[in-house]
Amino acid sequence: MMVKSQLAAEPRNQLAVIEHTDAATWDALVANHPHGHMLQSWAWGELKRRFGWQPLRVAVTDGTSLAAAQLLIRPLYGLSVAYVPRGPLFATDEILNRALLQALQRIARRRRAAFLRLEPNVLETIETADTLNSWLQAQRFAPADPMQPRSSIHLDLTPEPDKLFASFTKGHRADVRRAERNGVSVRIGTTEADLDMFYAIMQATGERQEFGIHARAYYATARQLFDDAARLLIAEQDGSAIAAFLVFAWGREATYMYSGSTEAGLKQGANHLLQWHAIQWARERGCALYDLWGIPDAFGQMAHAAGAELDQLEQAAKQHPLYGVYRFKKGWGGQVVRYVPAYDRVYLAPLYWLWQHRRGGGE
Repeated sequence: MMVKSQLAAEPRNQLAVIEHTDAATWDALVANHPHGHMLQSWAWGELKRRFGWQPLRVAVTDGTSLAAAQLLIRPLYGLSVAYVPRGPLFATDEILNRALLQALQRIARRRRAAFLRLEPNVLETIETADTLNSWLQAQRFAPADPMQPRSSIHLDLTPEPDKLFASFTKGHRADVRRAERNGVSVRIGTTEADLDMFYAIMQATGERQEFGIHARAYYATARQLFDDAARLLIAEQDGSAIAAFLVFAWGREATYMYSGSTEAGLKQGANHLLQWHAIQWARERGCALYDLWGIPDAFGQMAHAAGAELDQLEQAAKQHPLYGVYRFKKGWGGQVVRYVPAYDRVYLAPLYWLWQHRRGGGE
């Protein structure tokens, strides 16, 4: 089902503003867009609905082309914030894009949003990135630090599995084989007891590495909503779970988002074996890209740096508490990438400042 209204402000035939209410139609739109992303999927919006956000799926079309966005609204001190994760899905037509921004801003203002945040799924290196950056600033959106990881590592899944395996570092290949040799096995988690194991490992990992995790219900809901596009993988040795991943394969991309390991799992290379299984599963699902989801941003910045700036970034990267995470992710042979920043249109500056200082990062 789609709810239409008319937008007559643009100098052409009337544009239709559509609020999508059908999951299959929306997901087809997102999956077929060159910058479509899992965080713009229907299931992601429903996941966020269960945990405090309200999703709205809006498109603007002239009957031929369209621009679209899944907008998330969250209450904040009697007002709200408005957020488009890994979007909008812009058209090649500036009139449509401007009309979409107008529609999003009307919704944000009606919901008394302190600000509207966009986080386009666009890499800095593509030809249109600079144009998009300039255009959004001309629309009075200011660059800001994103909630999602700005730098990541993307692994091309199109090579055959043996070539993919050969592209991993020597150490990663050795750890995969060592885990297998030492009797580590991987199975698909399907039961509530399996999710309990995963969550216990996530809790232990968060405490050991000092990072926050979601409630168990969040992971359970994500797995249920994404159905066969989510896979829970559990590594075991001698009948005990020693590491676990919850990964996603939606559209053309797979995403390595949630993982944990016990001390025993770290010693046995269980994470390496799990990652190899996850990569093969994503490839079998038809994904062309595996997003390893987040590294220290200094590594992304280094691609465009030189001289003293490059030296400073290298030092900062090596001292980052997630340097070990970067080394684990980089060992799979992927390419370091960096997205354009977030873009904020601020309506209530004091509340915007409060959000900036109190919010958590990610997803």
